[in-house]
Amino acid sequence: MAFDAVAIRADFPIFDRKIRDGKRLVYLDSGATSQKPNVVIDAESNFYRLHNAAAHRGAHQLAEEATEAIESARQVVSEFIGGQEDEIVFTKSSTEALNLLAYSIGSAPKGNKFHLSAGDEIVVSEMEHHANLIPWQQLAARTGAVLKWFEVTPEGRLDLSDINSVITTKTKIVALTHQSNVLGTINLLDELVKRTHDVGAVFILDACQSVPHMPVNVVELDIDFLAFSGHKAVGPTGVGVLWGRSNLLAELPPFLFGGSMIESVTMTDATWAPAPRKFEPGVPNMAQIVGLGEAVKYLSKIGMPAIHNHEIELTKYAIANMAAIDSLRVVGPLDTNMRGGAVSFTLGEIHPHDLGQFLDDAGIAVRTGHHCAWPLTRKMGVPATTRASFYLYNTLDDIDQLCTSILAAQKYFG
Repeated sequence: MAFDAVAIRADFPIFDRKIRDGKRLVYLDSGATSQKPNVVIDAESNFYRLHNAAAHRGAHQLAEEATEAIESARQVVSEFIGGQEDEIVFTKSSTEALNLLAYSIGSAPKGNKFHLSAGDEIVVSEMEHHANLIPWQQLAARTGAVLKWFEVTPEGRLDLSDINSVITTKTKIVALTHQSNVLGTINLLDELVKRTHDVGAVFILDACQSVPHMPVNVVELDIDFLAFSGHKAVGPTGVGVLWGRSNLLAELPPFLFGGSMIESVTMTDATWAPAPRKFEPGVPNMAQIVGLGEAVKYLSKIGMPAIHNHEIELTKYAIANMAAIDSLRVVGPLDTNMRGGAVSFTLGEIHPHDLGQFLDDAGIAVRTGHHCAWPLTRKMGVPATTRASFYLYNTLDDIDQLCTSILAAQKYFG
């Protein structure tokens, strides 16, 4: 059955509305947050209407239903990325998931696999979103570890030419993005993961821009930890996922403390429940977790390979059309080999914020700025870009509208 983005759009109520004096909404900012289908909105609403109670607490029927709903979502999410149920930790965001790792590793005692000492190394890249850079900067500062990074080539790819001197026997953590939120680059992981494991380090993957857009299997990737956010995967805000190998989660100390994450407590001490519970203190974001489960079912029904192929066609079409626009420079790979649907660009001397406002007047939603990746935009020689990011509900007509409006902006700004 052919992929039908127009039919998919009908599942998303926001596309029924008009904006800016009756214009059709052209939403090209899914890299920031995705829109939500009716099934996700209904799942959240129905939880509050019919099943609301504190999960994992209480013996009454509503509490049991709430617990079952959350654990069912955990199972769905684990199957979606190829993990096991006890390897899925629900957080409020991918940012919290990555911070959880950084703080847990930073508090690991001597003798623990994760304990960091002065001179140990943490490896990131110039391509990272701030959420996968600043936690590791801060961890290095707290522990005396050394922060190292892979550079980015002018074409927007990771420079792995000196991989053995970046990842060394002193390396304890390698934390990299799977797909750049600015460049659209999809990083080849095989060599990176192998080198990481050869030196005895752990590999952490920021999959915020990959899990919602293409098939991702944690076992096939052979990684150790993965984080992604619900709101970029047609799911709710306020929920993220940390996946980790069960044996590694067992060794990590908890990050937050309180109810539901304990095994036993005295007035002077406490012991922790097994993962994932020891990383989920308090009452979780229940409705959001249920909504995420429904979002994952929705994406799975359409098929992640089909979604990825659709986005590749959109990206190919966008880059080809942008190439015909004078003074437009795409920042990032110009082909669709190992590339996703985020296309960042500059337009001569027109500031991205001015262009973004002009496009907004035409009903087109894009992102402007450094996209929470300031070191990367500096490396690429631009203070800011305009970014169009595509998803399953976008069409070729959306891209036509974008390019037509870019040409109109050129004329308007002279």
